[in-house]
Amino acid sequence: MKIHSPFRTALVATLGVGLGIMLLTSVQMLSTVLLYIGTALFLSLGLDPLVSFLARRGMPRWAAVVTTIVAVLGAFSAIVLIVLPVVIEQISQLVAKVTDLIIHGDQTVQSLRKWMTETFPNLRVDDVFAYVQDWLAKEDWARNVAEWSGSIGQGVLVVGGAVLTGLFGAFIVLVLTIYLTASTPSLKRAVYQLVPASRRQRFIDIADQITDSVGHYVMGQVTLGVINGILSSIYLSIIGAPFTAVLAVIAFFFSLIPLVGTLTGSAIIVLACLLPGVGSPGTAIAAAIYYLIYMQIEAYFLAPRIMSRAVAVPGAVVVIAALSGGALLGLLGALIAIPVAASILIIYRQVIIPRMNDQ
Repeated sequence: MKIHSPFRTALVATLGVGLGIMLLTSVQMLSTVLLYIGTALFLSLGLDPLVSFLARRGMPRWAAVVTTIVAVLGAFSAIVLIVLPVVIEQISQLVAKVTDLIIHGDQTVQSLRKWMTETFPNLRVDDVFAYVQDWLAKEDWARNVAEWSGSIGQGVLVVGGAVLTGLFGAFIVLVLTIYLTASTPSLKRAVYQLVPASRRQRFIDIADQITDSVGHYVMGQVTLGVINGILSSIYLSIIGAPFTAVLAVIAFFFSLIPLVGTLTGSAIIVLACLLPGVGSPGTAIAAAIYYLIYMQIEAYFLAPRIMSRAVAVPGAVVVIAALSGGALLGLLGALIAIPVAASILIIYRQVIIPRMNDQ
């Protein structure tokens, strides 16, 4: 290739590199905004099946959107108003219990020593405690405590700022979700107009499959979380587990996380049942047995039926998608990774494979 003007070529190359850097910097600066938009779009697609259901029953689109938003916000507000006072009370009890354990550490150690002696008669408990005491003596705990105390004030400010940022972000996401849910058909039509007329019908069919799959996935995951939360509340109340409301909320929210959410939430609940003074090994064992059974029922009975209208994703793809999404976008990435993988599978099966077979 003959270069007529080295200066002009270098200038164009420099401008191209600068433009690329500027675009990457802009995306990085707008990452929070893009995250808000992605979250709102994900939620609006989750609400779209309910809006479509009401619209098919003769309700105008705007009325269906308003009814859905009001119903969701009303249900969420009712749950918060009912559960929040109990959760706050039980969290206060939990903090008081942990504080008491720290203040009366000697009594706690003696109780733990007595329990280990009675539970494991063949274990040399005195040797275990001697080893732990020797290990603690080697560590400079006084200096660590001083460092932790000095960072408490800074930690409080950081937590306060994070809470305010989270509330602001939740408000922005709520507004965007309402707007996107109300304007979903017009947005779809605007996107469809960008596709050539000869391929438009095929594109519309695949796009509708993708949006329906994402919507049914979101609704199904929320349904699984509600089932787990309600059943956990009932069963934990029966076995006398501590902080039942708090643990039921934990079961609900962790069930929203695909793949490992139920397992992680169950492990936290079982460990909470082992807290000295409020729980017991028997309660923890009963909770562990229940969650082992529940996870099998959820995996082989509940999830296949609730998720029957969503696109089936192979197990290996689920693991890879969840890990990749979590690494890129954290918890939100893990939540949206599976519907994104399902969308890619739809394109792969209905576009790429038929095109390759035609060649």
